[in-house]
Amino acid sequence: DNVQEELQEALIEAESGDIIELAAGTYHLTLALSLDVDNVTIRGAGMEKTILDFKNQIAGSEGLHISSDGVTLEDFAVLDTQGNGIKSNDANQIVYRRISAGWSGGPKSTNGAYGLYPVSSTDVLIEGCFAFAGSDSGIYVGQSKNVIVRDSRAEYNVAGIEIENCHGADVYNCVATKNTGGLLVFDLPDLPQQAGHDIRLFNNKVYDNSTPNFAPEGNIVASVPTGTGILVMANKNVEIFDNDIRDHGTLNVLIISYFTNGIQINDPKYYPYAELIHIHNNTFGKSGFAPAGAFKDMLTQVVGSPMPDVLWDGVYNEEKMTNGVLDADARIYVQDNVKTDGEVTMIDLGGILTAADPSQAKLVRDPAAFAGSPAAIAPVVINGIN
Repeated sequence: DNVQEELQEALIEAESGDIIELAAGTYHLTLALSLDVDNVTIRGAGMEKTILDFKNQIAGSEGLHISSDGVTLEDFAVLDTQGNGIKSNDANQIVYRRISAGWSGGPKSTNGAYGLYPVSSTDVLIEGCFAFAGSDSGIYVGQSKNVIVRDSRAEYNVAGIEIENCHGADVYNCVATKNTGGLLVFDLPDLPQQAGHDIRLFNNKVYDNSTPNFAPEGNIVASVPTGTGILVMANKNVEIFDNDIRDHGTLNVLIISYFTNGIQINDPKYYPYAELIHIHNNTFGKSGFAPAGAFKDMLTQVVGSPMPDVLWDGVYNEEKMTNGVLDADARIYVQDNVKTDGEVTMIDLGGILTAADPSQAKLVRDPAAFAGSPAAIAPVVINGIN
């Protein structure tokens, strides 16, 4: 009957090196929990056995909030929080291992934004986790350095797995399905850490991301078209390879600048272009059979049907042009991909979505225009985590 008090007391009184063990069972909690002690492990009996149930939560913006270093969370579930499932802020060397977070009522705009939500941290490991029904992202890592997300699953979120404003991140051996968009790599203005770069997405299964967008109005991911496999916005040096990407009504892969959102940029430090994006050795399945989103009508008229496997908005920094040719470190590269039901298609929209005079935009469909082999991105190395 007093589990709320006992658990929070254990978190407050914990000392470095302690392990707080949660036996199998459902813990009915009404208030957010918090931990601010370094080098503590919170361990359950399994994500289907130890359940922290917050459906009657009356206070707190998360189920569990971590603000200390060297914390390991493993083998439990956090369900039906009023806000985010688990948030760790400025918590370095943090591990989320076999954690489940989500909302049992399915996709709703009233659900919390994020299931697993590490932000502003260095050395982040998320492995073997499951996130579902987040009204923003199931698994989100923001403004962090040295990030690994692996062997995890995201379903029925707006964004399945999102890497935002991060420096160095690997996402691999994951499954993203039944979300609005499967894997997202964003860089946004007005945040302390910007210029996201060196992101690898590989060996993932990204398929049938078809859940109608249920993000609250005004949220940046509210613009993600239903039926998007992978979306890269305003990042530099992103490598997408050895993935299985298929069954997307809009697009398998979409690459855009921030301008294509139609949102004014007031941050003078922000760099809004997508550059040095390398898409290779992926297997594509069908896509483009049911385009959705704000640009559906224009794209259908301009591009035709079905949509291509890979679409770039074609917006680039004119200062990166030399003698009429885009510099190597600002190009989009697409090569050595295969398709299960035909040939891989790629289109450069030539900036038509943001052009003052769309008739002047020139579409590029020639695969040779996207050939090339930029240097591979080095794997992420996380310090102090086994």
